[in-house]
Amino acid sequence: MAAFDTVIRNGTVATASDTFKADVAIKKGRIVAIGEAITDADETVDASGLLVLPGGIDSHVHISQPSGPGIVMADDFESATRAAAFGGNTFVMPYCLQEKGQPLRAALKDYHALADQACYVDHSFHLIIADPSDAVLGQELPALVADGYSSLKIFMTYEGLALSDYEILGVLQVARETGALVQIHAENYDAIRFLTDRLERAGKTAPYYHGKSRPIAVEREATHRAISLAELIDVPIVIVHVSNREAMEEIRRAQARGLKIHGETCPQYLVLTEEDMQDINKDGLNMEGAKYVCSPPPRDKASQEACWEGLQRGVFSLFSSDHCPFRYDDEAGKLTPKGRTSFRWVPNGIPGVETRLPILFSEGVSKGRITLNQFVALTATNHAKTYGLKGKGSIAIGYDADIALWDPQKTAKISQSGLHHGSDYTPYEGIEISGWPVATMLRGKFVVRDGQLTGAKGEGRYVTRGKPGAVA
Repeated sequence: MAAFDTVIRNGTVATASDTFKADVAIKKGRIVAIGEAITDADETVDASGLLVLPGGIDSHVHISQPSGPGIVMADDFESATRAAAFGGNTFVMPYCLQEKGQPLRAALKDYHALADQACYVDHSFHLIIADPSDAVLGQELPALVADGYSSLKIFMTYEGLALSDYEILGVLQVARETGALVQIHAENYDAIRFLTDRLERAGKTAPYYHGKSRPIAVEREATHRAISLAELIDVPIVIVHVSNREAMEEIRRAQARGLKIHGETCPQYLVLTEEDMQDINKDGLNMEGAKYVCSPPPRDKASQEACWEGLQRGVFSLFSSDHCPFRYDDEAGKLTPKGRTSFRWVPNGIPGVETRLPILFSEGVSKGRITLNQFVALTATNHAKTYGLKGKGSIAIGYDADIALWDPQKTAKISQSGLHHGSDYTPYEGIEISGWPVATMLRGKFVVRDGQLTGAKGEGRYVTRGKPGAVA
């Protein structure tokens, strides 16, 4: 009997702190040895010329989430996690949405039923708190945090989701008492409603005006307010999908004052701009711009540079996709009839789970904006640490053998025809990429190898997490 199940030989291993040539030995789904000239394995994988990186952890994805009457997300758990695996990811963290009046455990039961036996990669859920009733805050939420559902998301915008400051403080207080970590979508709901009404009265209803209804000031104000509320309760928070300098600087100043504020940004804020939503056809409603409608919206080139600065300086410790996919050519997607009347009704979100890592590698590592070690931290290690994932997010002895093999020299052009998500388009069409994952392993088994799906749905497991920030 061989000493190891698999040995990955001759590759360059990278962690959040080190880069070195080494062989990696795997036994029973875990990394058991890292060193030179390791042999005696049932299978030897030659990684000459390749990078051996921890599988990506995407801690901000939306899958099979209720999206309003007549609107259907493009991805279920099977298609989303398949796409994630092809993009070099081994773990995703989607959201379980509590609808108004719904007990949290009922929402979780429904969501587990959708995910069970459907996933190609491992996964865990964040809870979206839409109805912070006394029963939810006093009973359900503390019990669920104790059961390992240790991260929550709350919204400062969207009808039916936006919480008042009073309600936000209530959720933050429970988080402080239980050790949960709260993500906050920071945009000012009343300001957006006001601006949307004005734009519509002026006849400015094309998708392009989605961005104009949510200017930087709307995000900056809400970011400052979210930080202030967290400071009142003395609790850590994550400000998600930050799109611009002003919001980034709010987080940086809070961090400089010693507040535990985590920042996250996404690919759309590095490579897209508001011009992608531009109304080219001045005589009608150019719905092509709907492909880029997400919130916060893409900004401008200066905002892109600010987001890169936030990544480089550590203001943003997390880089996620905010994968929220809808089909474009579909009345249950971006071309919903109501959406043709106003940007207000265009389904809000874009696909990106498969392209997150290649975009950051190509635009960041290959172009010298960030180091390979920063890439690993931003896409895997920091996610595991932040959200309490033990044994994930690094190449280390005793860790799960969740590994992506990267060819740093491989070039490709992002194209819908080569992707594996459920959407019928990608907002990143045509972007040239340098550096691409060529294989993905989940607990020592190949899920994707040489461009082919080799894993089986259902092999991805639900993982219960510990207290956020508690992973060494």
